[in-house]
Amino acid sequence: MTNLLETLESKGVRLSASLIDVISNCKGIKVFNTVEELAAASTGGIENDTFEVKYEVPGKGLYTEAVVNRVTNGISANYTEAYMRRRDPNTMAIADDKPTDKVRFKDKYGYDFSVLRAETEEWLKDQELAVFFYFAGYENIGAGGIAICPTNAAFFAMGLAMLQQIVPVDKVDASFSLDSVIYVAPPFRHTHFEGKQVVVHNRVDNLHEIFSFNLYPGPSAKKGLYSVLLDKGEKENWITTHCSTVLAISPYDNVTTFMHEGASGGGKSEMHQHILREPDGQILIGENLLTKEKRMITIPMFCQFRPVTDDMALCHPSLNKGNGKLTLVDAENSWFIRVDSIKEYGDDPFLEKLTIKPSTPLLFLNVESKPGCTALVWDHIEDEPGKRCPNPRVVVPRTIVPNTIDQAVSIDVRSFGVRTPPCTAEDPSYGIIGIFHILPPALAWLWRLVAPRGYANPSISSSSNAAMESEGVGSYWPFATGEMVQHANMLLDQIVSTPKVEYTLAPNQHIGAWKVGFKPQLFMREYLTRRGNVSLRSDQYQPARSSLLGYELNYLTIEGSKIPSRFLKVYKQPEIGFEGYDKGHAILNEFFKKEVKKYLRPGLSPLGRKIIEACLNDATVEEYNSILPMANHSPVPQK
Repeated sequence: MTNLLETLESKGVRLSASLIDVISNCKGIKVFNTVEELAAASTGGIENDTFEVKYEVPGKGLYTEAVVNRVTNGISANYTEAYMRRRDPNTMAIADDKPTDKVRFKDKYGYDFSVLRAETEEWLKDQELAVFFYFAGYENIGAGGIAICPTNAAFFAMGLAMLQQIVPVDKVDASFSLDSVIYVAPPFRHTHFEGKQVVVHNRVDNLHEIFSFNLYPGPSAKKGLYSVLLDKGEKENWITTHCSTVLAISPYDNVTTFMHEGASGGGKSEMHQHILREPDGQILIGENLLTKEKRMITIPMFCQFRPVTDDMALCHPSLNKGNGKLTLVDAENSWFIRVDSIKEYGDDPFLEKLTIKPSTPLLFLNVESKPGCTALVWDHIEDEPGKRCPNPRVVVPRTIVPNTIDQAVSIDVRSFGVRTPPCTAEDPSYGIIGIFHILPPALAWLWRLVAPRGYANPSISSSSNAAMESEGVGSYWPFATGEMVQHANMLLDQIVSTPKVEYTLAPNQHIGAWKVGFKPQLFMREYLTRRGNVSLRSDQYQPARSSLLGYELNYLTIEGSKIPSRFLKVYKQPEIGFEGYDKGHAILNEFFKKEVKKYLRPGLSPLGRKIIEACLNDATVEEYNSILPMANHSPVPQK
């Protein structure tokens, strides 16, 4: 303990008084410098194949939070409660008095956080602690920090050290910016929060403190540090967007870079997936839920693609190339990949090969495993007999993913993904989105304000199956600590300052009465990459019947194979018709109006207010386009 503090002091690294107190007075510390060291500690030592992470909880006795197995391809951890296998969207509480639109700890729990803070620090002092440094971001853009975690929860620390770059102590010096700290105290969820996941953010001067009172890395190790980046960006007027990014190369060598945004479950990781062929070589577009009809398409060659980001992207002004496009770079060191769509061997050969025999240990969560065996991404743990956990995960370092791009890239197409339920005339829903739509920039901004969480979200513990819920501004709002209007303004400024970016909207899961999975965004990737920088012909699209959906396609042909119009214009499906479609639009319209009204506050930019008022007045697509014109767009006639 003393050695660490003396070493840091000799290097000019300053820790807060609270950090010094905890490190100086705990039972002992072990400083970690590599992910491999944390992997060894995850089972209480390399000699152990299995380990239970447990704590003494008053009233419950010795409580096991997770069972950790050492497997041939890394570490596999499984929580004993189904609730802990998904992110609770209501984890955040703000302890400080700085500006925020989030609930403050005192208002939510009825007492000042300083009381709980003191208890947490005393509990940590009574533990053997794992300590390591990390950097969240890219090169010199981002935030450094230190993690303080019970040593017996080393699997959690391993996940954090993978997601954000672990920094060896000998690389930490006076130039290291210590912007954040994560304190981990798992049993407090039982003693203080009725078993719920809670993460408390305390933004003191020059330090963002995160108190993680649970061991699911989603809201703290991953999204907690996303909060740190968003908080830093809010102060400095830049955004860390919630998106995946791929650079796609067509068979004819056209290159198009896609940025795919959306709430959790919106298809970000899936944008990296390869399209699977049926046994006869065709590709399944979808299956009709009522008639069981299947519709296929033939594509002789697929585009190649190179991954850039999986979930978080730094859009820092220093990256700007002055080309009228948004430029970004990955904000993460590893990717937290959801594998619920991989249900059996062969569903995703690329990811299966990558994870079965990796060159470095991986972290599996919610994946069935046995000590000493190989964790397989299609073996999901069951929440209850016969019911698979919907949120199995694997943490994969981007360095082992083939063909990743490590430099900043400029975006050609900025798409937004929405999980959509089935829709029929008898049971209408917002599942009226065609295979993809083209959005005017003003309407693209509205979709990022509303950010529907969507149907049957696999990542969120409290999401309903059908009702629309908003993830909030940028779809990253659950992780932001500040004020929503400022983020709305920054997103709009970002769109205005990048006029050469094109915007699209893609559903996943269902198009009307057809089950389609994530195929729509993958077909969009295939088609638009083949076009390169050539704009769509004006006769290829028209204003959608629902103006919130921008422009709908009149036809779509990929390598000579036509996509049936029922997937482009959902009202052409006999199960829906105009009546079912219009009811779906009414649901969408009501939801949009309810959500956008939240932004009509002091401080909203005049342009933002104009766009929101247009929405509230049922603007046409061309009216949205007149506010912020699309790149290379000629007005097309209204239907």
